[in-house]
Amino acid sequence: MAELKLKNIIKKYGKTQVVHGINLDITDKEFIVLVGPSGCGKSTVLRMIAGLEQISSGTITIDDIIVNDIAPKDRGLAMVFQNYALYPHMNVFENMSFGLKLNKTPKQEIRQRVEEVATILGLEDLLLRKPHELSGGQRQRVAMGRAMVRKPAIFLFDEPLSNLDAKLRIQMRAEIKLLHQRVDSTMIYVTHDQVEAMTLADRIVVLKDGYIEQVGTPLELFSHPVNTFVAGFIGTPPMNLVDGKIFKQEHHTFVLFETGLRIPVPDKEGIDLLHDQAVVLGLRAEEITPADTQPQLPEEWRFPGTVMVVEPLGNETHLHVDINGVKLMSRSEGRQLLRPNEDITLGLNLNEMHLFDAKTTRVVY
Repeated sequence: MAELKLKNIIKKYGKTQVVHGINLDITDKEFIVLVGPSGCGKSTVLRMIAGLEQISSGTITIDDIIVNDIAPKDRGLAMVFQNYALYPHMNVFENMSFGLKLNKTPKQEIRQRVEEVATILGLEDLLLRKPHELSGGQRQRVAMGRAMVRKPAIFLFDEPLSNLDAKLRIQMRAEIKLLHQRVDSTMIYVTHDQVEAMTLADRIVVLKDGYIEQVGTPLELFSHPVNTFVAGFIGTPPMNLVDGKIFKQEHHTFVLFETGLRIPVPDKEGIDLLHDQAVVLGLRAEEITPADTQPQLPEEWRFPGTVMVVEPLGNETHLHVDINGVKLMSRSEGRQLLRPNEDITLGLNLNEMHLFDAKTTRVVY
């Protein structure tokens, strides 16, 4: 069992408060990812869980035991850092077993644990190599192995893939996901990369300026963002967010833009928008596509536009388009050949429209 609870966690440096009343319950064997831009407090929260930073107020509980005053080594945690922190004069076996030796674990048990973990991580043929003889991905696996041999109740990862190239990051993401399935432990992972968060997490915690903006599964955050920050942060490419205002005419509701473009708002039960209410329209690129690929859309959801920029990605193409002066990102099928300045009719799937209050940034539709 490894349940973790953060209750009203606050962190101050002098008079400056950087973490503001964090409340979070993490269940046993859950993979939680803390994500947000640089300076949002995610690494600080992780270090407070580890005991490497003192909390200013609040309580951290592991399996119903308050650990605020318990030393890091006695919390049953293991941490994997961004820099691998391997001892250069020790080989892989010695690096992985060092913590066990400090705890005076019997030699036979040390060898058994290290060989077991090395097999899981594909390091069994590298145990006699020094860190300088390893690739970046291999070094990261050694750092993970050093944590795994301790059999911790909770793994903490602090941006472990930041130093790797793009291809290796994708490979290591898959390995970490597989590791979670194999070791069956609670994992808390910090990253600024929302793609890492989406692909790894059971639940994502989105942080901004030391506050939790939203907690949910990757699909919940993608489909139902609670505010413009989460909407713009989660998803690649980010959600289109455009300022407008509500315009009501007879029994119809539209979002009206400064350029004169009007986009209809489908009726939703229990939602009443006010005429002239300032809003931000949110619509993802995959909901804005060439109209001939969405024949089921109503005619009033089709708009003439112009292609400004084409970004071919092979399996898909991102289009920067202009619809009556409103700039949007669209997504089309990869083999569909389009050129800049080409006129195009775009279909907007308005069933997936989001509307946010312009003042509070909170979702209203």
